[in-house]
Amino acid sequence: MRRIALLLVAGTTIVAPAAADARAKVDVMVVGESAVLAGPERVALKARTAPVGGKRCSIGRATPLSVLAGTGAPFSLKDYGACSRRARDAGSLYVRKIGPDRERGTDGWVYKVGRRAGSAGAADPAGSFGTGRLLRAGQRVLWFWCVKDPADTCQRTLEVTPASRRVEPGATLSATVRGYDEAGEGVPVAGAMVRLGDAVASTDEDGVATLSAPAAGRYRLRAEKPGLVVSFPARVTVG
Repeated sequence: MRRIALLLVAGTTIVAPAAADARAKVDVMVVGESAVLAGPERVALKARTAPVGGKRCSIGRATPLSVLAGTGAPFSLKDYGACSRRARDAGSLYVRKIGPDRERGTDGWVYKVGRRAGSAGAADPAGSFGTGRLLRAGQRVLWFWCVKDPADTCQRTLEVTPASRRVEPGATLSATVRGYDEAGEGVPVAGAMVRLGDAVASTDEDGVATLSAPAAGRYRLRAEKPGLVVSFPARVTVG
């Protein structure tokens, strides 16, 4: 597994909120090699600790590693630096295992913030992309098991978007599925299965699926395709 550079860039300005909001939360999902291991759920942005080599190390509140810890999914870390009780020392922590899935060969754990894969350590105090910007309320954090291809890139992650968030029972609902690479560039995905309750449809070459809405209720619209990472669900109300 290629390790992400973990060093702070000289001159980087760390942007922090004027006051931490204890109610601030992000949406998190952890997708393993063969199953969703945690989430999707809302996790509070707060400081946490994790065991590393017989000691407990502090993790900054608005980091992908902190929200991973907040899901309750079991994980193990390796420290390539010197983590301590100070969150600023956690930038070299590396996630080796989540649930049953441990890194092997070139495959292992990667996180995304929104559609982009992080370019810094998951607890780096300079933020996920080394810009000084930390996680903000309402963002999405996806941890997923990355399978490297010959070009040393991970498989795409799916995103499903319904044409409407509200539809009548039995009415037609179209949904678009796109797959995003590590840089956040998306393409339509054909042959993805889209589910809304007991309604299921496959996407066409333009990445569009057409479903007949099920009985009244609140549902989670999902998209999946073998070899790609399952989507965060989109909420749809029928009725």
